[in-house]
Amino acid sequence: MFIDPIYIWAAPYIGAILSLILSKISKKARNYVAVLSLLFSSVFASITLHDFIISGKPIHTSYLWIESLDITFGAYMDGLSSFTAFLVSWLCFFIGFYSLKYMENDPGLTRYWFFFTFFAGSMLTLITADNILFMFIGWEGTGLCSYALIGHWFTDEEERCVGDPNRKALGISMLFTPSHSGVRALVFTRLGDVGFITGIAIIYLVLKTFSISEIIENAPEWIIYLAKLGLLLPALIIFSLGALAKSAQFPFHEWLVTAMTGPTSVSALIHAATMVNAGVYFMLRFSPAIYFSFHEIHDEMLLHIIKDNITIFFMIIATIGAFTAIFMASQAIVARELKLILAFSTASQLGYMFLAVGAAGLCPEFIYGWLASFNHLMSQAVFKASLFMAAGAIIHVVESRFIDDMGGLIHYMKITFISMLLAAFSLSGVPLFQGFWSKDSVLEVAAESGKLWLLILGTLTAAFTSFYSLRLILRVFTGLKSEKVKHLEHIHHIHEAHPIMLMPYLILAIVAFILGLIWPIYGPEINSNIVKYVLGIEEHHIIHEIHLNPLLTAASITMVAIGFGSSLYIYKVLKIDTLSILKRSSVARLI
Repeated sequence: MFIDPIYIWAAPYIGAILSLILSKISKKARNYVAVLSLLFSSVFASITLHDFIISGKPIHTSYLWIESLDITFGAYMDGLSSFTAFLVSWLCFFIGFYSLKYMENDPGLTRYWFFFTFFAGSMLTLITADNILFMFIGWEGTGLCSYALIGHWFTDEEERCVGDPNRKALGISMLFTPSHSGVRALVFTRLGDVGFITGIAIIYLVLKTFSISEIIENAPEWIIYLAKLGLLLPALIIFSLGALAKSAQFPFHEWLVTAMTGPTSVSALIHAATMVNAGVYFMLRFSPAIYFSFHEIHDEMLLHIIKDNITIFFMIIATIGAFTAIFMASQAIVARELKLILAFSTASQLGYMFLAVGAAGLCPEFIYGWLASFNHLMSQAVFKASLFMAAGAIIHVVESRFIDDMGGLIHYMKITFISMLLAAFSLSGVPLFQGFWSKDSVLEVAAESGKLWLLILGTLTAAFTSFYSLRLILRVFTGLKSEKVKHLEHIHHIHEAHPIMLMPYLILAIVAFILGLIWPIYGPEINSNIVKYVLGIEEHHIIHEIHLNPLLTAASITMVAIGFGSSLYIYKVLKIDTLSILKRSSVARLI
């Protein structure tokens, strides 16, 4: 059964419009229609993925848009876009379903559902677009919606803020309001978008086309043009600024941290399903064309210049990714806010993805690094959506965003505990969980790149990740109950999350675990389909096995064990109270 892929992004847009109309008629109808539009989008994406796998060839539909400029709009569904659209659409649906209860009684629900579904539609437009101008429209749509949703609670009550009200840096308060954070996200990402649109203009100047397939197929032409002008390296960096900003890579990372002022469902949407993955998707879409472009260049001197420039470009991307990964992981180790720990974690895991795609460009076997980046995107999206939604349930019950106000919640929220434990194990890269396979593939491509610092930073990040993941579980669910929890217990306020909230994050946590179990068996076939007919990858690759380096795997598992062991020792044996240390020590507060 053929479904035009444009319905994948059209359904959420229609849902956005209907949510505005129905808000005047029936509030419940507004909510359900918004979520149903996301479900329809997911079904359409599933059918398209099935058709792509069965037919074994890309699905391309195109319609004339601006006749005078010969600009079309449509969808191009290869392995990359088909699998990404499937993943994103279903995550948007799960988070939307969760929102039915989480956002219940919120006074701004009409605005929330409009921007939520518009956000999903924009991300799916970006993924499926067959021309770069249409892709940019989706790209900007995600930026607009992130601004609106991060600042959803624009009345700026302190409980909606992020940061410590008593902390200052250089005399400036480290408490960020929703309205401030929304503008902050808009400004940071717009800085990068200037680079993206500059890149579009340069490519159009050379090729006179916005078609993504033509841009990739004719990559040698515009790359040679820029190389002859001596502008290839700066042009590639400028073109990639939008991706770096969108995925919160250093030095654009600050916006993602303060984005926690939005509802937790929005945090899950931005951090797992949509916006931050857009930058990684951009790199996955265009990096093959950049890497393989010099294969068709026969001028020896020009070839040498182009190869050097492309190698430096990929090294810069890998280094930024590796630094972001360890830097953000180090921040998660000391963060006191539940959502803030997960925010730092997201930026760190995105750093892994940029590390992988950058290191891929330094390896003879580019495709394995490319797949490592995509596999980690898929893993992170699933377990991070689960973690954020579970965090929302906890904050909803405890009425505090600080982990110091929690403790002992395992007695009241056993299913949430199991969900978060499964997702945290996947985040940590515990063997047999999906995060283990994807993280170790990233470390392997870092080793294959020949750049020792990439491997060292990636491996240390694994230890930091397991440390803060277990710290989160221990501080929230085990140990002594905080005074706040005791008070809430006394008034019978603490309870398990409502089933409508509970089901989505429990299902995703189980999916992350099951994916890890079946990955050695079905992973090669899945990867073969992901890489099938991806634009810029001419050769059809058959992945026969999930390859792991025994020494690297042993080192990775050792790092996970060190992280877990250190966390257990500090928080269960020594029972260190970080809040009291922060109150006593100005040095600790500065750190």
